[in-house]
Amino acid sequence: MTLRIAATSGLAALAAVGLAAVTACSSSTSSSSSSTPASSTSATASSSGASNPLSGGAASGSVVIGSANFPENELLAEVYALALQKKGVKATTKLNIGAREVYYPQVEKGTITIIPEYNGTLLTVEVDKTSTAKTTAAVDAALAANLPSTLTVLNPAPAQDSDSITVTAATAAKYHLKSIADLKPYASTMVLGGPPEFTTRSDGVAGLKANYGLTFKSFDPLDESGPITLAALTGGKVQAADVFTTTPQIVSDKLVSLADPKFNFAAQNVIPLVYKPALTPTITATLNAVSAQLTTAALLQMDTAVITDKANYTTVAEGFLQSIGMG
Repeated sequence: MTLRIAATSGLAALAAVGLAAVTACSSSTSSSSSSTPASSTSATASSSGASNPLSGGAASGSVVIGSANFPENELLAEVYALALQKKGVKATTKLNIGAREVYYPQVEKGTITIIPEYNGTLLTVEVDKTSTAKTTAAVDAALAANLPSTLTVLNPAPAQDSDSITVTAATAAKYHLKSIADLKPYASTMVLGGPPEFTTRSDGVAGLKANYGLTFKSFDPLDESGPITLAALTGGKVQAADVFTTTPQIVSDKLVSLADPKFNFAAQNVIPLVYKPALTPTITATLNAVSAQLTTAALLQMDTAVITDKANYTTVAEGFLQSIGMG
């Protein structure tokens, strides 16, 4: 992954681009804590498409972009919607729908046309609970083979919101750590932190031992990539921890997510899940172009802007599109 970059300067550049785009963007997106789900509508959006994405329908490219109920997914939905609107697609958003159990059936029947997904979780939670696919290619192949007939996925982005073994910048520098494999000579002196279930998960303590030969000094049960874990890591209570790769504190606390060359953690690439009857060549080409430029580092920067800095979702999405030449 390309996560370990100087994200602060990149965020400043992104914010500058985004602020320049404010006048071009009149819609404002709510965060997951907002009191209303905030369906964002542009001048090119169709009100009839908002209630039924297929009215007027697939031939005209009228779509509804949905999102799950957390900030990163809402932000990605804004990116998709703005990119499609710029290509003349009548796109509206229906944000903050809920968990996968709520929105997946809506995409399957076409009430929602497109939603940003994470390929590994989509596969093992909804499509094939028995799958052991790990790599991006293997996960996507399993999705293609097993999705219901009304659904398809487009190209995955390099960006992943996945588990990672994360250390402080000081620890990484001290031991010259770049990947999980580099921990092998030092793990026996380190305390590993993570959610309690990390001790029984196949990609947790057991997976790290099987794939990388790591035996840590001890394990400290904390929360799931939350404030308790982050405080323990930055405070030195643990020396390594399970932290999601797009957690904004990676930037603010100067953390380093170690590469996972042996795929201990299954791929979790951002990928558009699409109601197949509504798909058009324009939609395919546009979203594939967005995915090609969406890296983990870029997603982390955008997450930091909207979650930590409380920036406007649409402004940040517009700034990202301009930064990749799609503004």
